[in-house]
Amino acid sequence: MFLRFIHCILLTSKRAVLSFLLLTAFEVLVLAQTTASFGDTHAATELVTQTNTWNYHAQSTWIDQANPSFNSPYSGTNSFESKADSEHTFSISLFLGYSLSENSEIYYNPELFQGYGLSHTLGIAGFPNGEAVKAGFSNLHYNTSRLFIRHTWGLGGEKEKIEDDVNQIKKELDINRITFSIGKFSANDFFDDNTYSHDPRTQFMNWALWESAAWDYPADIVGFTAGTVLEWNTPNTTLHYGFFMDTYEPNGLRLDTHIDKTHAQILQYDIRYSLNKNLGTVRIFTFWNKANMGLYQTAAQEPYPSTIITTRSYRSKIGTGLSWDQQLTDDVGTFARLSWNDGKEETWAFTDVDQSLAAGLNLKGKIWNRTSDVVGLAYVVNSISSLHQKYLSDGGLGMIIGDGALAYKPEQVIETYYNYSVTKWLTLTADFQFIENPGYNASRGPVPFYAVRGHVQF
Repeated sequence: MFLRFIHCILLTSKRAVLSFLLLTAFEVLVLAQTTASFGDTHAATELVTQTNTWNYHAQSTWIDQANPSFNSPYSGTNSFESKADSEHTFSISLFLGYSLSENSEIYYNPELFQGYGLSHTLGIAGFPNGEAVKAGFSNLHYNTSRLFIRHTWGLGGEKEKIEDDVNQIKKELDINRITFSIGKFSANDFFDDNTYSHDPRTQFMNWALWESAAWDYPADIVGFTAGTVLEWNTPNTTLHYGFFMDTYEPNGLRLDTHIDKTHAQILQYDIRYSLNKNLGTVRIFTFWNKANMGLYQTAAQEPYPSTIITTRSYRSKIGTGLSWDQQLTDDVGTFARLSWNDGKEETWAFTDVDQSLAAGLNLKGKIWNRTSDVVGLAYVVNSISSLHQKYLSDGGLGMIIGDGALAYKPEQVIETYYNYSVTKWLTLTADFQFIENPGYNASRGPVPFYAVRGHVQF
């Protein structure tokens, strides 16, 4: 599989590199025009070197994933295919930032995507590839993933240094501060963070591990939305509030401009602490989504439950969650996620999960003299409400699951990975997942998954 991974990289490298270079050239022109508009007399190329003014990073991730054939006495429209299969996904991104003033920045993230999830990203609620969006692309597909402005009001007192990072310009800010962000981004850029499991490009890949699976977070078909986020930061806490647009229809392409009828809100409180100098964070959140959603109970009473669209009306979905991470030693960390929603309304944007519990460990490779390598091991159990179960049992279709019948059991996932650091900017990963009761169906599976991932970041 590793040889296939290298072979695929070589096959697509010309197109990917060409696209990346064209995009970079375009960005330099945009930066030059922006520079002129702000009255700066320096050339754009000189400005790019000023790290306190410009911020620029790039990444590329390739995932090649496969599964063998598995037991499947029957299948339905949204079933995970029981035959042996393999697929790959590829992404390439630029992360550009510019300081508009001492306390304001603008960020722009153009991205290119290509590839498909296994079985067309259907059949498993805790899907095994976090880079696989619900809309696959056979060719490189452009997306303006982020374009937003951030402004910070300092409240005085002690300062802290903000290091240069993705969508983060190096500067010094008051620890006590209020930050306002507005534009296009992903809701999970600001909420449900976790030190050890939040990025499928470098950490766990399963959907129910890098995100709280029962948070039906607002997003279009490739995972982004528009909105505003207000954050109040103190030395040991942060209070976040977000108001986001959502789509016209489940898993939709277009955001609904009628924000009085369709929107999502989330409130989160972070508590940071130290145990014997080992850092930890608890994040507690609650969310409230409003959209033209169908009801499982009403749909299950229809002659053909799969037509949940006939039950749609503007209504609300509520839920809550917790994300926790704890450093145990310099080289070992642990984490857990717990999330819940009311399980009455159809899934709108993320995945078919009403309750989820996830926990895991991360270990750095210091003890075997590979200080930059990382090993991860995690377990997830996903479940759905009794109303959701009845709807699927009667032949209803969820956003990504629906076997036509259901011998219900909770979906369980084990994932482990090894990140091998080749250089400071290149990491290769071997990943294994074992999923029991895919789509909550005890009659199908279990299914093992094997993957190799390459990740480049500058």
